[in-house]
This record gives sequence, C-alpha cells and structure tokens, in this order.
Amino acid sequence: MNKIAIIGTGRVGESAAQLLAKEELCRELVLLDINEGVPQGIALDIQESAPLFGFDTRLSGDTDPAAIEGAELVIITAGLPRKPGMSRSDLLDANVAIITPIIENIQRHAPQAIILMVSNPVDILTYHAWKLTGWDRRRVFGLSGVLDAARMASFIALETGYSVRDISTLVMGGHGDAMVPMLRYSHIGGIPVDHFLTPETLARIVEHTRKGGAEILALKQTSSAYDSPAACIATMADAVRRNRRRILPCVAILDGEYGRHEIAMGVPAVLGATGLEQVVELPLSEEEAAQIQNSADMVRKDLERLAHQ
Repeated sequence: MNKIAIIGTGRVGESAAQLLAKEELCRELVLLDINEGVPQGIALDIQESAPLFGFDTRLSGDTDPAAIEGAELVIITAGLPRKPGMSRSDLLDANVAIITPIIENIQRHAPQAIILMVSNPVDILTYHAWKLTGWDRRRVFGLSGVLDAARMASFIALETGYSVRDISTLVMGGHGDAMVPMLRYSHIGGIPVDHFLTPETLARIVEHTRKGGAEILALKQTSSAYDSPAACIATMADAVRRNRRRILPCVAILDGEYGRHEIAMGVPAVLGATGLEQVVELPLSEEEAAQIQNSADMVRKDLERLAHQ
C-alpha cells in the first residue's frame, strides 16, 4: 500500500497517524482537516520523530480534499466528539452532516479506496458511507468490535493477572450500550474464560466493557478515548496492508448473515487486501440471539432517523 489518508486530525487521527507512520504501513500518509495549519503542523511534528523511531513514511498535511488523490485506504476520524453524558447516537445529526461531503470527496478523489469509518455513531455512519458510495460492501467497514474486545481483554487480564497475549475476546452488535460481549467465545490460552472467573465477576466485566468509553470520557472530561482507538486503527490497517486475513470484529454491512439485511453492525470478519472479505457467522444461543436482536433494534432506530433526514 503506497498511500493512506486520514481525514480528521483530532486526537484519534493524530495518534493513529503516529502509529501508522511508525509501523511503516504506507509510503505516503496524508492528513486532511478543515483547519488550516493544523494537519500541516501535525504531519511535520510526526515527521520529525522519524529519525528516532526509524521510519521512512513521508507525511503531509492539507485542507484541500484533492490531497487524498490515489489513496488506497481512507480512514475517517472527523466529526464532533462525545461530551460527558452524551451517547454515541447523540452525535448522529451533526456527524452525518460532516461525513456526507467527506464521502463525496473520497468518491471524487480516491474512487478506488477502501474506507475505514471511525467516527461515531460508527454503525450508522458506516451504513451511510456505503449507501452514498454504492461500493461493494467489502470496501466500506467500521471500527467498533476491535476496540470493545480489546477493552474486555484488558479487564480480564487485570482481573485474573494473566497475560493479555493469551486472552482472546469477542464483542458483537452495535457500538453502544447494547453491545454484546460474547463470553462463550472468549478464552484464556484456549480455555473458556468462565473456567477462571465467577459468573458475578464476568457480569461485572461485561458491564465494564459496555461502559468503557463513557468511563474514560467521564474521567478525562475534555476528551474521549484516543490512544486505544488509534491502536485499533493501526491493527485494522495492518491487516489490510499486509493481507493478513485476520479475523477481527468489525462494523460490516450485512447481506443475510445472522438473518439480517440492510444494516451495519459489529460481527467477526476477515480483513485482508480487498477489505472486509468475509463475515464469519457463529452459532448463537437463545440468550445471545436475543441480545444481538436488542442491539440490532437500537441500530435500526438510528437508521430510521437517518432515513428521515
């Protein structure tokens, strides 16, 4: 992959740019923002760290959408961030207005790109981007489950004292309070997590996972999380860039999987060179299916709001 563009140079975009450059996931990294001087300054700041980290990625910043010309992967982090007390859905109206012209510019200047949506509400904005472009669903997907699963794995590691390297977790559904941490598909060293933790502790971890982003926002007050989302962006970009075909939970456009059509929500998927290459369908228990249904219903409500705008 020769060129990646990040649109939106807030804290998430800036942190992601540093990681992508350091990992040399592209030869050219373009940062785009509406605020003159900001993307240029961030690009220069990161570029000056190259001798210390030893990367040869070339960074540039711009306010002209034409700067993304030829980008093979476009990462969208633009939009209003959450404030304390706000849900991700509360951002819908404002961020749809911000994202719509961004998608139009991507169609104009980078028509062959893969889009990774990060902005919230990510399920709705991923669907919106897919609808606007009319592209194959493989080329439009969003970040949610990678972050939620990482939070869950962190909480399990802190609770058990075991290495995070041995912990595998899965979170499905919408990226909100109705997300579904899948305990049955979460393991430590291949051993089901309920072998190590009591049902009460696991219930607490599930709730902690659902509230993880809001907790960080409430503590920081002036910003939401950005280091962990940036790490997730780098993980997903790496899977695409290096054609790893990793199975990661992503916001995907569903076309019959899990019995659903015309919706975007978090499911395990294969990420590779062409984008989101396959949705992995898992057997669900009655309880899991009910939780997924509840999460999907909440996404549908926001999609209905989107349709009436």
